[in-house]
Amino acid sequence: MSDNSWGQLKDSLQHCTCCTLYQKATQVVGGEGRKDSPVIFVGEQPGDQEDLAGRPFVGPAGKVFDEILASLEWPREEIYLTNAVKHFKYQMRGRRRIHQTPDVEEVDSCRIWLKAEWRLLRPRLTVALGATAVLSLTGKKQTLSSLRGRILMLKDVAPFIVTYHPSYVLRQPTEEGREKAYHAIQSDLKMAKDFLEKSE
Repeated sequence: MSDNSWGQLKDSLQHCTCCTLYQKATQVVGGEGRKDSPVIFVGEQPGDQEDLAGRPFVGPAGKVFDEILASLEWPREEIYLTNAVKHFKYQMRGRRRIHQTPDVEEVDSCRIWLKAEWRLLRPRLTVALGATAVLSLTGKKQTLSSLRGRILMLKDVAPFIVTYHPSYVLRQPTEEGREKAYHAIQSDLKMAKDFLEKSE
């Protein structure tokens, strides 16, 4: 797809008022990466640092994601990375902006942008990072445990792999829990990488 088409998408996204999240967010955060990537990774939404920087996955969860990619010798420059929701949803707690999970209506409102990215990219594989990404891609709330560990064939987004969001690692209260979550994501992403290599 031409750079012009991507440019039009970026320009349109800058003026998004599909839901009320744009009113409090610093800026919209679109996807980034290779425009001919065979894979699209879909997260939940920008976090505090992403909202300020205008780029996806540059905060603590992004560092975990980059570390897992590096462990698989998978350069971030080779993938396309975006979020299901393009504005940061948060609640003020003192001076801190605390992340809030987007609701179904907000996810539904933002789906047009994800579909536009997917149509331009036409990836061979879609990887959902977390439950909000699954909701956006499938239109249904589903448990990650029921979807993880295999290649799924779903209409419009097939083939499709589901794993935890990298922030899941950071939310674990113990070192053992963090290691287990880290290795679960690592295993799922290895499956994704292996699939792409075999389907070339």
